[in-house]
Amino acid sequence: MKSKENSIEKLKIIPLGGLEQIGMNMTAFEYGDSIVVVDCGLAFPEDDMLGVDFVIPDVTYLVENYSKVKGFVITHGHEDHIGAIPYVFKKINVPIYTLKLTMALIEKKLEEHDMLKTVKRKVVKFGQSINLGSFRIEFIKTNHSIQDAAALAIYSPAGTVVHTGDFKVDYTPVYGDAIDLQRFAEIGKKGVLALLCDSTNAERPGFTMSERTVGATFDRIFSEHTKSRLIIATFASNVDRVQQIINSANKYKRKVCLEGRSMINVIGTAIDLGYIDDPGKTLITMDELNNFPPEKTVLVTTGSQGESMAALSRMAANLHKKVKIMPGDVIVFSSHPIPGNEKAVSNVINELSEIGAEVIFQDTHVSGHACQEDIKLMYALLQPKYAIPVHGERRHMQAQALLAESLGIRKENIFILHSGDVLEMSEEKAKIIGKIQTGGILVDGLGVGDVGNIVIRDRQHLAEDGIIIVVMTLEQHSNRLLAGPDIVSRGFVYVRESTDLMEETNRVVLEAVEKCLNKNITDWGKIKSEIKDTLSDFVWKRTQRRPMILPIIMEAEV
Repeated sequence: MKSKENSIEKLKIIPLGGLEQIGMNMTAFEYGDSIVVVDCGLAFPEDDMLGVDFVIPDVTYLVENYSKVKGFVITHGHEDHIGAIPYVFKKINVPIYTLKLTMALIEKKLEEHDMLKTVKRKVVKFGQSINLGSFRIEFIKTNHSIQDAAALAIYSPAGTVVHTGDFKVDYTPVYGDAIDLQRFAEIGKKGVLALLCDSTNAERPGFTMSERTVGATFDRIFSEHTKSRLIIATFASNVDRVQQIINSANKYKRKVCLEGRSMINVIGTAIDLGYIDDPGKTLITMDELNNFPPEKTVLVTTGSQGESMAALSRMAANLHKKVKIMPGDVIVFSSHPIPGNEKAVSNVINELSEIGAEVIFQDTHVSGHACQEDIKLMYALLQPKYAIPVHGERRHMQAQALLAESLGIRKENIFILHSGDVLEMSEEKAKIIGKIQTGGILVDGLGVGDVGNIVIRDRQHLAEDGIIIVVMTLEQHSNRLLAGPDIVSRGFVYVRESTDLMEETNRVVLEAVEKCLNKNITDWGKIKSEIKDTLSDFVWKRTQRRPMILPIIMEAEV
């Protein structure tokens, strides 16, 4: 006879991405024959992922359990939460549920991929609940650096789980209402099994400052630079930040022009849906910019992270078609560098300073993520039995784990998961019971998953030491050498200044080929191996480099 505990299904929480890294957020919640997926984001490539555009989660587990997947619920509209949708939904086509602005941004992506008609979508409101299989999902109002950010209360027969999404506590938001702390408290009183809480700022003490504090800084910058053109770089998705720039521009009689594809897309969508107010008709197009004196304009642009192809980087390098940075321009960086981007941002600032522009980056940004006191508040309201830090690198999640422990949650009830871990839980106990296949699928141009570790390794090899190509022609039947060997190199040495080395290289290859032919070796694979081994040893001894060596043998009839 089964025990009561074994006869009751348990809730499984399976992160498919978003742990040990910033980005690629995706978590599956499974109970019985129902799976609900929260978020579907991408990550930007590491420095060693040469040529890769971005990385999306491996959804093999969802494909294998397709019949169980009831829907995707999306917390907000940032790329690290929605960017993988067009790629994932080519394999898994189930309904998407989210709020109005987030859905509009998702629809733009689906339209680009010609998937708008095939993917079912349902717009929800704060406070609304939806039923998906064994789950009921409630959308709760939070604050973040983009509108319509929601936390999720996920009700299952095993208990209630709260997923905060990316959040901060802002009592004076620029647009809309403050975070719904009352609802969190109500859910907490009824009992919360587990809390999955944003860890991004878990190392930072104190409270996250209100977005409105940046508005006061903008007012000061506008009042102090009445004779200069202003160029403000920020995240395209920070709708409230753009609203405050519009407010300050309206106050100081300036016109605002948006530049950068993602900026125009996101802000354009926000304007269409009424999330941005422009009472003074402050916004103008790039074509209208020259109709106003520079000191009466503000350019809001992408590129605050030093991205090489973003609008500000192209302006700094004098490659932008319509905007030229002039001495006296004031450039405002309204963001903090994302970890890993510090050098790129520094390079852009140096280029701008070289031109003679003034660069401002102090007090022009506040985070969209909860600091330690905000995280403590969330734990105090919800009183979860289990704590599962999410969204962040290992150190961020570890910092939140220490916070949870300091608030009285038992150490054995705190789980720092890896992507792919299967955490099974009930009111009685929770434990990691296994691991599923996860990882990053690399997207390069139109190719999805066709660039793997071997291709990346080859690209790194080529980038570090270059390539030597050996070309020769052999007679069809006798295997007699008819032409070559000819040596072509790229990224190895500058040929015009290395004539002696290239002549020696040619001689070494010729000796290796003749050695094979004298032994009557007719297997081209063996001949190529002999060339590669001999030439590799020679080049290493002469240069201490290991270029990729690619022998090419052609066959000819005489």
